[in-house]
Amino acid sequence: MNKARMEAFSDGVLAVIITIMVLELKSPHGTSLAAMRPLIPVFLSYVLSFVYVGIYWTNHHHLLHAIQHVNGAVLWSNLHLLFWLSLIPFTTAWIGENQVAAWPFVVYGFDLLMAAIAYFILTQALIRLHGRNSTLARSVGRDFKGKVSIIVYAVAIPLAFVQPWIACAGYVAVAVTWLIPDRRIERKLAD
Repeated sequence: MNKARMEAFSDGVLAVIITIMVLELKSPHGTSLAAMRPLIPVFLSYVLSFVYVGIYWTNHHHLLHAIQHVNGAVLWSNLHLLFWLSLIPFTTAWIGENQVAAWPFVVYGFDLLMAAIAYFILTQALIRLHGRNSTLARSVGRDFKGKVSIIVYAVAIPLAFVQPWIACAGYVAVAVTWLIPDRRIERKLAD
């Protein structure tokens, strides 16, 4: 099957996710800069989640450029990833409204963990389809960064019960490591 339809659908879903998140940003109740202060946590949670959706979009884009076609397993793996990403607006709103509470950070981290696992599953489905000697398989290699990200999420989630900001620091650290799109695929495609 052609990959174009999956790519277009995924781009559309990610655009809707970002749109839903921005709609959660409400205008301040007042005309002074001080009226913005209560909105800072909401805005910061939006920024972090926007970065995450952007990271998934850019890496998904690279992933699809390294393949030629898709099959049913890939389509379902992609939907699995989109499911977890579609929950980001909800979890983002919850941490934005309750920035010092453990459970919102636990649920947010769980969502990030499941999205990372889903991305790994998608990558593996694509590698199975295209073979171990494919451009994608050679580009991804052992996927050290992806596996470390999953470990950081798994460690950060329970730390939210100790201090939500510790968990948040873990989530931010993973995002920072992924800010630059995965150059492994770009390098292999340039060869």
